[in-house]
Parts: sequence; structure tokens; C-alpha cells
Amino acid sequence: MKPKLTEDLLEFSEKRLISDKARILEIAAVILTAIGKFIFMDFLNWRLLFVVFAIIGWSLYALYRYKREKNILKYWGFRTDNFKSTVKLMIPFAVISIISFLVIGFSQNTINLTWHILPLLITYPIWGSIQQFITIALIAGNLKDLNKKKLNKLSVIFITATLFSIVHFPSKWLMIGTFLLALFYGYIYLKIKNIYAMGIFHGWLGAIFYYTVVNRDPFQEVFLKFIN
Repeated sequence: MKPKLTEDLLEFSEKRLISDKARILEIAAVILTAIGKFIFMDFLNWRLLFVVFAIIGWSLYALYRYKREKNILKYWGFRTDNFKSTVKLMIPFAVISIISFLVIGFSQNTINLTWHILPLLITYPIWGSIQQFITIALIAGNLKDLNKKKLNKLSVIFITATLFSIVHFPSKWLMIGTFLLALFYGYIYLKIKNIYAMGIFHGWLGAIFYYTVVNRDPFQEVFLKFIN
């Protein structure tokens, strides 16, 4: 019981330390990042530049908060003690998702499993972890832990999934896929926090989704255009 008690005390302590104003500002910063995605990725087509700056920017913010509050990373879900437990919960969803991707891809003739997927399986989890951090931890986590305005878990999960889906406009398949993904991830996060596990699964499932359902080659779009 002691480890669980210690974890609950940590959770309670961090909740009380973070003001509603700080939580709202973090949510606003995430929304600004999403707006930046539409400007720099969709309009200007600066995909790699935006991703790199987003990773660096949010990583620096996490480091800044860590220097001020040593327990903040664990509170957000950057932890290894529950990694295996989180993975066990996510494996059935991942298996069902991959089977669904292949069935949909086969039915619409969009399966394109080239070697290009291999670099993405290595690099995409990094971007996936940042997305889970800012979307699930900073939006779902902050909405759930507001001190004055209390939202139930279903509302928090639905709002987060809706926002995450909108960011992937105008791709119909990406909007559907990310909405369902965020519904599941929101449920998992509010049950057991682990950004590492969710980031890895996000990266792997996202890469497979692109090459089976969406019929796009992110490796070609982001990296090869600088070589050719």
C-alpha cells in the first residue's frame, strides 16, 4: 500500500501546486501550437521545420518546469515505473487497430508498405511523445485537474479527442483515426499516466496508418524532398 499511497500524495501535491491560471495558459499555448501547424505545415509546407521547433520548444518548457518543480515530469506521465502496465493495457487496442488498418487499406487499395516506413518507426515516436504530452497531459490532464471548474472524465476525454481531431483537418482519415486514438489514449491517461508508452504506440500506429489507410508517404514528404 505504501507505493500507492506515496503516488497518490504526489498526485495530490502537484494538483494543488498548479493554479487554474497556469493550466489555462498551458492549454492556450497548445492551441497556439495547433494554429501554428495549420500555418507552417499546411499553408507554408514547412513540415520538418515546424516539427523540430515544436519538439525543441516543448522540451525546453518541460525542462524549465522540471527545474522549478522536481515532481512535475512524473505527474505529467514521464515515468518508467508503470511502463509495462500501460503497455499491457494498450496492446489489444494496437492489435485491433493494425488489423483494421490493413483491412481498410486492402479494401481501398492504399497499402504501400515500403522501406520508408522503417525510419518513421524509429523517429515518429519522438514526435508522438510530444503530441501526447501537449494533447493528453496538458489538455486532458489540465482539464481534469482544474481546481474550480470540475469536468467529468467523459467530457474531458471527448473535448480532448475533438481538439486533436480538428488539428488534423482536412484529411478525413486522419481526423477519424486521431479522434478514436485520442478517445482511447484519454481513457488510458486518466487511468494510468505514461507518456513514453503512449508516445511509442502513437508513433508506430501513426506510421502504419499513413502507409495503409491514408495513402501518403511522410518520409518522402518530409525528408526525401531535401535530398532529391
